[in-house]
Amino acid sequence: MKILGISLGRQNGNNDCMCKEALMGAKEMGAEVEFIHLMDLNIQHCTGCNACSAKAFSGKGNKCVINDDFEWLVDKMYDADGIIFAVPIFCEGAPGVFHNIMDRFGPRMDKATCMIGEKTAPGSIDPRYINNKICVSYISFGGSEWITRVQADCFIQSMTPLWKIIDNKFYDHSLNIMGDDAKLAEIHQVGVNMYNACKDPDNATYQSEPGVCPHCHGREFYFAENGDVVCNQCGIVGRMEITENGPSFIYDEEKQIPIAHDVLSGKFAHMEDIGRALGAQMEFKKTDTYKTRLQKYKDFISPIKPEN
Repeated sequence: MKILGISLGRQNGNNDCMCKEALMGAKEMGAEVEFIHLMDLNIQHCTGCNACSAKAFSGKGNKCVINDDFEWLVDKMYDADGIIFAVPIFCEGAPGVFHNIMDRFGPRMDKATCMIGEKTAPGSIDPRYINNKICVSYISFGGSEWITRVQADCFIQSMTPLWKIIDNKFYDHSLNIMGDDAKLAEIHQVGVNMYNACKDPDNATYQSEPGVCPHCHGREFYFAENGDVVCNQCGIVGRMEITENGPSFIYDEEKQIPIAHDVLSGKFAHMEDIGRALGAQMEFKKTDTYKTRLQKYKDFISPIKPEN
């Protein structure tokens, strides 16, 4: 069993050390461990060119056109049985480099995209992207109480490849976390939990605090004007009730779970929705109205940039 640790913080800072603490827990259980300090890599941002998904859907693979260290990182992740991310919290959420990983994963690494590409041209997609049973855990660290967005960021990263989340823990006021024995024990247990999950990924379960959403354990919700309440993580719609034990999110499981963002059926529903939108866009681009409006915007103003 191989467990990969990925730290996004300063070299030898809290994120590096806490990632290693979790890896120690996994190694003590018998896992082989590897560690990546992400800042050592050149990970560029996604440009939104859509080449990866266009190639996947046409049976030409799903490789990214950007030439950096991301393919090496993807190989390392998909060679692992489990992955533990240590994430610094910047302004309530994960830092930009984490979002680079999120963006570069989707849509090319989306499991539904990969399945469609493989069906279009058998052998065109790396089978690891479809058949993997990778477990993933996130431990995030902030210097104050401004930490409330990070759990959803981490969930979104796991949602694209449909990795199974084992722990999604986040800590406020954690600058001195290396001096907190109780929290060190919790983080050590993350590694133990990961080892146990990877032994039987089909039956592995979420080990962190249960949260509010019964499906994805999220704590962030969008309240629509019509009274609907939407989970910001898995996207299921229901209503919120405040009980003596705290908030309770109620939804129709039979209707909502099949279209949740983190289940395969929900991904295919999303693909169909995107397909309809792309079809409408392609038809509109053939019209004189589109061409006239595009030219208007081109002529109106040009971007500025620094002089060389």
